[in-house]
Formats: sequence, structure tokens, C-alpha cells
Amino acid sequence: MTKDNIQEAIIEELAMFDDWLDKYDYLISLADTLPTIDATKRTDRYLIEGCQSRVWVASELRDGKVFYTADSDAIITKGIIALLIRVMNGRTPEEAAHIDLYFVDATGLGENLSPTRSNGLRAMIQQMKLDALIFTQRQTK
Repeated sequence: MTKDNIQEAIIEELAMFDDWLDKYDYLISLADTLPTIDATKRTDRYLIEGCQSRVWVASELRDGKVFYTADSDAIITKGIIALLIRVMNGRTPEEAAHIDLYFVDATGLGENLSPTRSNGLRAMIQQMKLDALIFTQRQTK
């Protein structure tokens, strides 16, 4: 596993908090950093299946790099997707499709969410990687 500066920074940021209530507050504060999806994309086409809350994620390829925008009706989920986007934005489709999002386990994020939020996290990651994989296939044609 190679070190990723963005993921390492996230691990350090979450390590500053002793308990999960403080970490949840931090996630809530990250909601303001979320690259917001265009209102016209808050449709079923961009809705993530498997999330307890409503989460929309859109992706686009610009200059050979993948960029994501998102929104959710749940503030903690906005913070979680903001972290995912922070790690995955600006990578090549190949990198984004195959990235090891080790910060999720290293911070305990996946295991400290409710089961339904944890399922939603997996669904968001799966969709973001799938979008990147589709861009990879388009580039090879």
C-alpha cells in the first residue's frame, strides 16, 4: 500500500478528536466544503442506491482527470462524501477507479457509522469508482 498525502492528512485530522461525537461534529463541519452538484443533476440518474439518506453524485472528465460533485439531504453524509471527493478529485480515471481508500479503515469511519450509513458509504465509493472506470474505458476507445 502506498501512502497518499491527502488520505494521510485526513487520518491526522480525525486523530485529533478523542471520541466519535467530536469526529461527527468534524464531519458535519466538512459539509460546507462539499463541491455541490448542479441542481439539474439532483435527479434519480445521479442518486446513489443503497444509502439511507438521499445522496447524489455526478462526475466529469476534465483534462484527463475525474472531478466529482455531490449533495445529500443528511449533513453527516455531506461530510463523508466531502472526504471521498477530497481524496478522489483530480485523479486520472485509472487512479480513481482503483484507489485504495485506506483512510476509511485507518480512521475507523466505516466501523463507527450506523449499519445503514456504512452501507451508504460503500455504495458511494462503488459508484464513484464505477464512474471513473467508465471514463477509463472511454479513453481507451
